Amino acid sequence: QVVRHRTRLKNEVHSILHAHLIPKCPHADLFNARGRAWLAAQQLPDDERAAIDRHVRELDRLAEDLALLDREIAQDAMDDPAVNRLMTITGVNLAVAAGIVAAIGDIGRFNSPQKLVSYFGLNPRVRQSGLGAAHHGRISKIGRSHARAMLVEAAWAAAKAPGPLHAFFVRIRARRGHQIAAVAVARKLTVLCWHLLTKGEDYLWARPALVANKTRAMQLQAGHP
Repeated sequence: QVVRHRTRLKNEVHSILHAHLIPKCPHADLFNARGRAWLAAQQLPDDERAAIDRHVRELDRLAEDLALLDREIAQDAMDDPAVNRLMTITGVNLAVAAGIVAAIGDIGRFNSPQKLVSYFGLNPRVRQSGLGAAHHGRISKIGRSHARAMLVEAAWAAAKAPGPLHAFFVRIRARRGHQIAAVAVARKLTVLCWHLLTKGEDYLWARPALVANKTRAMQLQAGHP
């Protein structure tokens, strides 16, 4: 929610500049030090300038809130075995693992991986008339939308790294395209999460160096030296 609010504020600033026909910022980020110096040099009406200044101050406050939230999440996740177990999966970082665990709660609520897939809305819709053949369509998108978005994000990351998930992505992409392949990997990640949490096991194809980097990043985010 904080990130979405920050995005809305950035879009407000961009819309003000666009409304006054000001060209695109030459720097990569309008809201870093160089971008803000460029923004301050633009000629704008006083009321619009005041609005931009107000938005920038709010962005700074939100950045402080995000840093505090990230630190609290990392501190809680360090002692959570479920989060640490899911982080052994390629493509799953701290934010994704914590978000999935928060959405699932007690894994015992789901007696099969298909139940968890349906909970995240990653199951395909099925249309069938009478005794005719069943037709599978797009995913239902019913359930925890934020967790589903995190799983798709993790799927894109897993598709870029060597391993079984990458091979699965390439195989599906060759037949159905990259968007459907990413959703298929997200569904497979959901099934994988169910098995790891139910059986209390780490990911078999985990890359030790990558897991160590994730763990170290989590420690730094939690405020460790």
